[in-house]
Amino acid sequence: MKFLLPIIFIFFSAEVFSQTTDSSSIVIHKDPRLDLLIKKQAEVNRVTGLEGKKTDKGYRLLVISTNSRDEAMEAKTKVYTYFPNMKVYLWYQSPYFRVKAGNFKERGDAENYQRKFNVYFPKGVFVMKDIIEMKKGKGLNDEGIK
Repeated sequence: MKFLLPIIFIFFSAEVFSQTTDSSSIVIHKDPRLDLLIKKQAEVNRVTGLEGKKTDKGYRLLVISTNSRDEAMEAKTKVYTYFPNMKVYLWYQSPYFRVKAGNFKERGDAENYQRKFNVYFPKGVFVMKDIIEMKKGKGLNDEGIK
């Protein structure tokens, strides 16, 4: 009798929980606006991604290389303050924060700006070879200034 009751219970619970469905078909209800949203996002990705930017070899100004994030942010703010049209890049490469500025195709152009930067950064600004951004369409000059 002790074994008969659990066996009956298992048999009836298996009957209750079993489902009969046709596993060959699945119905999905989807809002048609999702397709429009996906197409819109794909277009945004295409425009802002690699197709929207062209890179080339060039030069940038290394403004500061420090292990203090606050100093790096200060330097970036100072560049934006005195050179508002200059493109500024902040990179973290452990353990250093590096602030670089500009997109110069020619070294001479970078050296001209280096002299201007040295007024605001007395510790020194260095010209470095780097991969620069060259935007398509509305032409920017070599410094990355409109």
